[in-house]
Amino acid sequence: CNLTGWWENDLGSKMRVFKVGSDGTFAGEYHTAVSNTKKPIQPSPLTGSQHLDEDGQCTFGFTVNWKKFSDSTAVFVGQCFRGDDGKEVLHTSWLLREKVGSEPEDWKATR
Repeated sequence: CNLTGWWENDLGSKMRVFKVGSDGTFAGEYHTAVSNTKKPIQPSPLTGSQHLDEDGQCTFGFTVNWKKFSDSTAVFVGQCFRGDDGKEVLHTSWLLREKVGSEPEDWKATR
């Protein structure tokens, strides 16, 4: 699985990976289609790493910094699968950390 290029999820968010290095590191941008902020959504930088497995069904992880319009950060982990039709599909899980005003509010900061 080569993560380079555009990927789109079922909610309409898009990720663009510019290039995967020989060590598996990559950078790109995330274009989210969903947000709780009142500021206009903007593309956000992402950085990550993937295992370069020979079977093509690699695991990977990346961080998105929403600094252009939000005080939150998200991390994604996942795996690439190649279906019987040859199409590559990414399955991911994510955590989103939002900024809160005090330590007692920490309980509500991560989704």
